[in-house]
Amino acid sequence: MIERLLERWPVARLATLAEGGAPALVPVVFAAAGGRLWLPVDGKPKRGGELARVANVRRDPRVALLLDRYEADWSALWWLRIDGAAEVVAGATAPGVADAAAALRRKYPQYAATPLFRSGEPLLLAVEPRRITSWAASEAATGTFFKSSNR
Repeated sequence: MIERLLERWPVARLATLAEGGAPALVPVVFAAAGGRLWLPVDGKPKRGGELARVANVRRDPRVALLLDRYEADWSALWWLRIDGAAEVVAGATAPGVADAAAALRRKYPQYAATPLFRSGEPLLLAVEPRRITSWAASEAATGTFFKSSNR
């Protein structure tokens, strides 16, 4: 069930640890490939320089990803949290990058018009899941893992 959700759910919140230990949170796109979750540094507009999430992972690999669904009907609420270890992966020939790029392009048709990689050279965060926890308000909410691919 979780694998199907990861294939379809469009966005997650990535939590990293900033310098000094403060949490840093940012919405991200992701795809599963080779037992890892891959988050690209893509061509969507960003500020210049290295992204804070990349610098944070270089300093401390502990991360969490949160997928969730909010509805006015609170019986439909659910969340899924993935705690893991991340690494910065760069270069087209790095292990897993080709499969990750293919999975990202399959999942997000927007990459037909937006560059998958910010500078043309692959740069991704690869997250190895270590612990997965979840909660659902009801059995019906759990069913939305299968029924919905949009927020």
